[in-house]
Amino acid sequence: MDRMKELIEKLNQASLAYYQQDKEIMSDQAYDKLYDELLALEKQTGIVLANSPTQKVGYTVVSNLIKIQHEVPILSLDKTKEIEKLKHFLENQKGILSWKLDGLTIVLTYKNGELVQAVTRGNGSVGEDVTHNAKVFQNIPLKISYKEELVLRGEGIISFSEFKRINESLEEGESYKNPRNLCSGTVRQLNSEIAAKRNVLFYAFTLAKAEGIDFADSKEKQMDWLSQMGFTVVEHYTVTADTVEEKVKFFQNKIIENDFASDGLVLTYDSISYSESLGITSKFPKDSIAFKWADEMAETTLLEVIWNTSRTGLINPIAVFEPVELEGSTVSRASVHNVSTLEELQLGIGDKIKVYKANMIIPQIAENVTKKGGIEIPKHCFVCGGETEIRTLKEGKALYCTNPNCQAQLIRSLTHFVSRDAMNIEGLSEETLKKFVEKKLIKNYTDIFELEQYENIIKEMEGFGERSYEKLIESISKSKTIALENFIYALGINHVGFSNAKLLCKNFHYDLEKIKQAEKEELIAIDGFGEIIAHSIYQYFHDKKDMELVEKVLNYITFTVPDIPENENHLPLKGLRFVVTGDLNHFSNRKQLQQEIESLGGKVTASVTKKTSCLINNDVLSESSKNKKAKELGVAILNEEEFIKEYLS
Repeated sequence: MDRMKELIEKLNQASLAYYQQDKEIMSDQAYDKLYDELLALEKQTGIVLANSPTQKVGYTVVSNLIKIQHEVPILSLDKTKEIEKLKHFLENQKGILSWKLDGLTIVLTYKNGELVQAVTRGNGSVGEDVTHNAKVFQNIPLKISYKEELVLRGEGIISFSEFKRINESLEEGESYKNPRNLCSGTVRQLNSEIAAKRNVLFYAFTLAKAEGIDFADSKEKQMDWLSQMGFTVVEHYTVTADTVEEKVKFFQNKIIENDFASDGLVLTYDSISYSESLGITSKFPKDSIAFKWADEMAETTLLEVIWNTSRTGLINPIAVFEPVELEGSTVSRASVHNVSTLEELQLGIGDKIKVYKANMIIPQIAENVTKKGGIEIPKHCFVCGGETEIRTLKEGKALYCTNPNCQAQLIRSLTHFVSRDAMNIEGLSEETLKKFVEKKLIKNYTDIFELEQYENIIKEMEGFGERSYEKLIESISKSKTIALENFIYALGINHVGFSNAKLLCKNFHYDLEKIKQAEKEELIAIDGFGEIIAHSIYQYFHDKKDMELVEKVLNYITFTVPDIPENENHLPLKGLRFVVTGDLNHFSNRKQLQQEIESLGGKVTASVTKKTSCLINNDVLSESSKNKKAKELGVAILNEEEFIKEYLS
């Protein structure tokens, strides 16, 4: 019983992180191993606890999106790693074998030929309304010829190539570990503009409702019909017990070619009537089963850990080991992902480690058998020699190079410099910047303002011409008049986001010279700043190379004079700090409430401290970590009505 309780706690924590927090704290291989152990113990003891993940589907949805009850619960599938079980499952029935895509399950509803609702799977019973985002997916039909009510299920995914592009464009600490997490975070955004830019794809896999159509008792006919309606359907094939093994191998051989993530296959009966006659168990439908690849495991010896500096400044640890054969190819290295993973594995040179390919593609370390430990975290970047620091991000602790002029970070820093909240220079995409850097037209951000000297070269470059060149120069010229806070943010100073840049400028009355000459003590005294932020700002403006670039760029740009409200010293919330958590009723989302508070002089922070004026939470009785912290520190917990009455009336 003690072991069962321990397993349930670990598995539920992993599920909560995976389904509701868009992060992964345990690999699929590790989860499956613990899940199978729990299942065996439940069968052995005959005891199944109420909170066991074998009896639950996901977790309660927690977000600001509208919650929708599914008419028919979306259950998870029973699974196997044995082909013989697939044959036994089929017996004399015809089946359909398809990819089990690793994305976000979504239910679409059409009425009178138009998309009216898109709902995520959520916990299987209740999902979230994401219609606004589904309407900007790359391949979802907004109108179809069929006018009766149509309900279908499918998977929203982001391809590997898009995942790489998007991750590289995100701010520090906002990157995602895998395409599935990125897709989940994208689809659940409140702003559909974000989803529109991320090229989400939808693959239909089940027709749930379409009256008046004769499908000849065949799910394959349903898939063909959906394809005719304009939907992209998941790749699938009909199989029998005699052909299923051959088709599984066919899918297996295609994995390496795919630009999308999959975590196995799905086998379902083709006959609609037969499927309906089987019903469901308390957790699984009886007409379908998931096939997961049996991970081919190999034991080898760790030779070294090398550190690779990315364009974002993130320094990734990579395990190098004695070559082994896995899934038909030779493997000799695997990403350790971050410092947290390195510490958890307790890696040491000469350790015996077990490696496998996650989803038969990505090499990963499954287990460290000997756990010698002792791998040192480098104190200097191997590319530029700059100091490194460990930062706590969404996916755990990670190592970063702190030198903003590190060559490995040049493209990323330039991309940041021209971004919308920074200098806002249109026409300088990351790909364009790469080309300019490769041709040595840009060596640092000041060179952007001297690109006119390369007019002929730029016009002859692929993708450029007279008009595109003129638009670029016009955008650069427009950026030369800029607000000081946008410029400070553009510099990419460590720990200084746009909100901190605004605070910095405001406290020094929008005077760059005063900011450059500020002492650490003055910076620390700014409300919301601490020693780390103060050190980063002080260090940047006292670095000779950084200052040479700043002085040079000041020859090209001028700062706008900000509008300072006459009643600035009489703002009702000036000097007060607030933390916002949970769902909101009076405000459309937390961002709107934050803007309201900041417009009145207040500040919104992420965590509760002694300086917090109050915690705003409509569920004042919840046992959340923020509520507990507020009670511990004696900070008031107010719902929206109470907050509005006390602070906004």
